[in-house]
Amino acid sequence: MAFLCQRDSYAREFVTTVVSCQPAELQTDGSNGKKEALSGFHVVLEDTLLFPEGGGQPDDRGTINDISVLRVTRRGAQADHFTQTPLAPGSQVQVQVDWERRFDHMQQHSGQHLITAVADNLFGLKTTSWELGRHRSVIELDSPSVTAEQVATIEQCVNEKIRDRLPVSVQELSLDDPEVEKVRGRGLPDDHAGPIRVVTIEGVDSNMCCGTHVNNLSDLQVIKILGTEKGKKNKTNLIFLAGNRVLKWMERSHGTEKALTTLLKCGAEDHVEAVKKLQNSSKLLQKNNLNLLRDLAVHIAHCLRNSPDWGGVVVLHRKEGDSEFMNIIANEIGSEETLLFLTVGDEKGAGLFLLAGPAEAVETLGPRVAEVLEGKGAGKKGRFQGKATKMNRRAEVQALLQDYVSTQSAEE
Repeated sequence: MAFLCQRDSYAREFVTTVVSCQPAELQTDGSNGKKEALSGFHVVLEDTLLFPEGGGQPDDRGTINDISVLRVTRRGAQADHFTQTPLAPGSQVQVQVDWERRFDHMQQHSGQHLITAVADNLFGLKTTSWELGRHRSVIELDSPSVTAEQVATIEQCVNEKIRDRLPVSVQELSLDDPEVEKVRGRGLPDDHAGPIRVVTIEGVDSNMCCGTHVNNLSDLQVIKILGTEKGKKNKTNLIFLAGNRVLKWMERSHGTEKALTTLLKCGAEDHVEAVKKLQNSSKLLQKNNLNLLRDLAVHIAHCLRNSPDWGGVVVLHRKEGDSEFMNIIANEIGSEETLLFLTVGDEKGAGLFLLAGPAEAVETLGPRVAEVLEGKGAGKKGRFQGKATKMNRRAEVQALLQDYVSTQSAEE
């Protein structure tokens, strides 16, 4: 027997009986990115309104007697509901589904069936898998490429069928029913139990499926195909939105359009041209800035070289600059017997550093400099450079370098 959620996808609440309640753990994503085990219980009900994950569709969320159900998984002919509060076997409970999540999944899943059938009927594009994602859904097509014209035709056709208000029905067949052979499908799971569910879009498609669906294509509202991308092993991923997700996408897009209109001070039809002009101006400014920075680096190098304080350890910090800026200074100065410690970036935060000088000294001191600045780097041939997180410890580095030079001078 199919679950209530499969017999009536539009049901939002009902009363049933608890069959069993066993201690269990749920693996969740922790705040630190690592898996964490959540202690709780697996509750089995006589029937369920909450769909267990399967067929490319995520599981439902909802409550049992106002107790949150955090995961629903299928185990043979039954569903395990994970809760953090136990429920007494034999007790009657009220089950409610998170309807917004459920209806969204119904729209995306029925939308996938429709797109899959139309793509196959029009162009022989077979679906090999699909994923119902949190923000978009992806259908994997068994083709190395799908043209923009094909995508446009598929989108137009599926939306015509939505406007035709074609009914969607669910039928249960036994395994030995000869009609099963006529139904499209990618095979049954190894632990399948009970009848085979067949979802039919009138005049379009019949497909084996365990998921929840709308009962009329009009409930899909609209389908938008966002485009395609290269998939695995000569396949193509087709990305789409159905129903309320299209409306939310349009709302976000409209918000972005209004913001750009304010920032760019032009109508939406001129946004692309305005951004192109800004990009060209930015490239020109970056080029001019780079040339000025190079000239400045050469000037700074000559000033340092001619300074009365030249020799031993030379330190310079500048907020603006990059690795090239520091290397130009080092190139202009030359290593000789002087240790040159250059830094750019936030004086109290993160930035870049370069240590230049005699190869043996740099090889010894470079890793120690990185350690003091709580950064990392690498070097060769009298140069050691990298990234630092603690620029406010530059004075410690300077003391380290001066101690080294003093020790070397004393030994000589």
